[in-house]
Amino acid sequence: MVVLNKIYTRTGDKGDTALGNGERVAKHSARVNAYGTSDELNAFVGVARLHADGTIDEALSRIQNDLFDLGADLCRPDMAKDAEADYSPLRVAQSQVDRLETEIDTMNKDLAALRSFILPGGSALSAQLHVCRTVARRAERLSTELALQEDINAIAITYLNRLSDWFFVAARVANDNGADDVLWVPGANR
Repeated sequence: MVVLNKIYTRTGDKGDTALGNGERVAKHSARVNAYGTSDELNAFVGVARLHADGTIDEALSRIQNDLFDLGADLCRPDMAKDAEADYSPLRVAQSQVDRLETEIDTMNKDLAALRSFILPGGSALSAQLHVCRTVARRAERLSTELALQEDINAIAITYLNRLSDWFFVAARVANDNGADDVLWVPGANR
């Protein structure tokens, strides 16, 4: 586990930071952008939880923990060296993706089929979950960009892809199971 008894270290004052393997890279590197955006997403999930209760709040709590797992995964390069490490580095697992899919299927079974795209809104929770969805998509884009440059855990990308779907379906649930969804009306304001 991590022990944080001093918050500032001054080691990043010149624009670099340490990855999970100790290597120092620029704070604007593709890897830092990817895991930094998953951290940003985690903060937005925390805001969404202010509006959530019950099952959705419990699921968001699990997702927040998963997002820390994701950050730990993305901040650790050299997957090929995992077998040589003194410990097994934390990687996002297929079981985390499977859990999201099960939850999506459970939430989606009571929702009416969509006949239009949905605009973010309706309830405060739904709007916040749409913010989470879009930040998850950005984290996914940055992770796929990183994957073109360096080796990363492919399941991490799958997790982010499924997570954005989870946020979409949960946003509909938060809108009285879709009854309060705000539908897009193409060309309505021409």
